[in-house]
Amino acid sequence: MSALAPGATIGILGGGQLARMLALAGAGLGLRSHIFSPYADDPAFEVCAQKTLAEFTDEEALARFASHVDVITYEFENVPAATAAFLDARKPVRPNSKALALTQDRFVEKRFLQELEIETAEFADVADAGALARAIAKIGRPSILKTRRFGYDGKGQLLIRDGADLATSFRSLGGAPCILECVVPFNKEVSVVAARGLDGAFRAYDICENFHEHHILSRTTAPADIRPETASHAIALARRIAEAADYVGVIAVEMFVVESNASERLLVNEIAPRVHNSGHWTLDGAVTSQFEQHMRAVAGWPLGSPRSHGRVTMDNIIGEEVYNWSRILSEDGASLHLYGKREVRPGRKMGHVTRVEPRTPR
Repeated sequence: MSALAPGATIGILGGGQLARMLALAGAGLGLRSHIFSPYADDPAFEVCAQKTLAEFTDEEALARFASHVDVITYEFENVPAATAAFLDARKPVRPNSKALALTQDRFVEKRFLQELEIETAEFADVADAGALARAIAKIGRPSILKTRRFGYDGKGQLLIRDGADLATSFRSLGGAPCILECVVPFNKEVSVVAARGLDGAFRAYDICENFHEHHILSRTTAPADIRPETASHAIALARRIAEAADYVGVIAVEMFVVESNASERLLVNEIAPRVHNSGHWTLDGAVTSQFEQHMRAVAGWPLGSPRSHGRVTMDNIIGEEVYNWSRILSEDGASLHLYGKREVRPGRKMGHVTRVEPRTPR
């Protein structure tokens, strides 16, 4: 349970943009990063102290990796459970395997929230086409069919409308175990990005208000335009989740805001056991970025201040929008972050830009 010393090495599973920004933040604290990924062109490999290029199922490579690091974390939640268990027997894994397991399966996640008496969209487990018919009879249409595992940015889900053939719909998602959710008539989509330290300390950033295009996060503004009591409740829910999972590191909890009788209800949609796209604004807009905060937490260090510098807007740079880099750089007040990805593809997150509107002095 003791804190790591500067110069220690943090192993990171995954080598995408989140791992890249974690490694850069760690370097600023004197912490070394060792990236483990099966993809040679991953952008995090360009900025780390050590790297392992191997499959997540390669136990010989995993054992070598564990022997060269002091603690292990991950940049995405689809790390194989067997990989996490293998590493956890050798070095501390933070966030822990419980948090990883409950966020890898949408049904398990919803049941976890249910046990905490946290409101979610109505849902049902769907193991086959027959179960889908029974779930539709209960929940109605339109509703959303989602694979229980491996879905992100709108992938692995399907809107079930009136007249849709249920057997065809189920097969279109590969016949994998699914979950059916009712469509929530939400007013806003928000997220809480927060951190819990090894000592149980909890710090939350301003609530993020999120806007999506084609199921991909397009823009985040902070603080969200919601009532103060709603923001306080959102943070309290995120803290309850983190404490119940004995969580260490940055966590993001996505929520729907629903107008109800002149008040605002919160329904938790998803939990991300990692730094999160909606928290990228903290790189320029907060005293301590979410990436530095995560590295502090997993190293057992004190958490930094999450205080924002003002009102912040973060825009994702998707696909060919990356070619606007020169125009963005010429804009006063814009901070550009490119992820070093070599291939530009439609729908691929290539970077982001933040703009901070400083607080007006009183």
